[in-house]
Amino acid sequence: MSIHIQPFQVQVPESDLHELHTRLARTRWPEPAPAPGWSHGVPLEVVQDLCRYWTEDYQWRATEARLNAVPQYLVDVNGTRVHVLHARSPHPGALPLVLTHGWPGSVLELLDLVAPLTDPVSHGGAAVDAFDVVIPSVPGYGFSTKPTTSGWGVKRIAATWAQLMAGLGYTRYGATGSDWGTSISSMLGALDAEHVAGIHLVPPLAGPDPETDSEFTDAEREALDRMQERGRTSSAYSEIHRTAPQTVGYALLDSPAGLCAWMGEKLIAWSDHSLRRTNDLPGALSRDQILDQVTLYWLTGTAASSARLYRESIDTVSGWISGAPTDTIHVPVGASIFPAEVPRPSRRWATRRYPDIRYWMEHDRGGHFPALEVPDLLVRDLRTFFRPLR
Repeated sequence: MSIHIQPFQVQVPESDLHELHTRLARTRWPEPAPAPGWSHGVPLEVVQDLCRYWTEDYQWRATEARLNAVPQYLVDVNGTRVHVLHARSPHPGALPLVLTHGWPGSVLELLDLVAPLTDPVSHGGAAVDAFDVVIPSVPGYGFSTKPTTSGWGVKRIAATWAQLMAGLGYTRYGATGSDWGTSISSMLGALDAEHVAGIHLVPPLAGPDPETDSEFTDAEREALDRMQERGRTSSAYSEIHRTAPQTVGYALLDSPAGLCAWMGEKLIAWSDHSLRRTNDLPGALSRDQILDQVTLYWLTGTAASSARLYRESIDTVSGWISGAPTDTIHVPVGASIFPAEVPRPSRRWATRRYPDIRYWMEHDRGGHFPALEVPDLLVRDLRTFFRPLR
């Protein structure tokens, strides 16, 4: 199919950065929570620390320059504008690979994967493992179109990715992703199996068979317990996104401190705290990594539009995680399982939905954001899984 491609560079007006700092300076803070720790949500001192750093030390222009160092395009796919990072490998025979982010991530979450994937020779690998990298911003996120009609769930996004890859001239390609990217990549494998060489999922979304599974291994029981605890203590954001994305959008688009708290809580909590950095924040991510995501959402005004994907698809995804009967996906599958991730399916659960699992790796470090936390492990998994599929 034909698509319209326009080169693109990020150039945020200086006035937008000035307004951000002005709003941060005028933040009206709540009192501290009456209980210590995180039992009431992200603590006041954590958000104040992030916002102080955001105002005094964080450099968006440096992040913008890193982003602009990768070829970027605005691609019109059937009237939908998709922001795409598209980096071709210098090595012949590179396998095209579409990488999809989720929430509260963005293309910035995956940016540092570009160099080792496109040029493995310069990053400890071999030329035979080279990829052409395609990293689109999900509609409603970043610089992609904000959908004005309903219906933009994971299946429609996957269909758009299939059209995007065809329009870029790729007749055979791989797909990978985490968070929403896992579901979109799975749907891509189902919708475009003729052209998809394989999908790598971080992690695959699958659960026990509710009709037949009555006994669990210790690891499976622990995974179920952790998922239930996450649902009991930390699922409010998802329910609000699912039921009232427009309502929460008014607050998040008006207050950068509010957006920082809303996103920063998950960016911190979902990472592997055993990888804690030297700053005062818990978790594996640095202040700059956290604020890269928050700042992009702020500057693009996508807090509400990104949340709408939960309204469209979270019920479907929850069904997959619960193990409810679902269509099987028959393309080759690779899986990376990180210890601080929730959910953490077992291989036998995943095989019900993905009968052709070719690669399964359970790591001893990493959480929900492996491209930021443990990129070396993620790159190694991608090279290993796709090597025999080329």
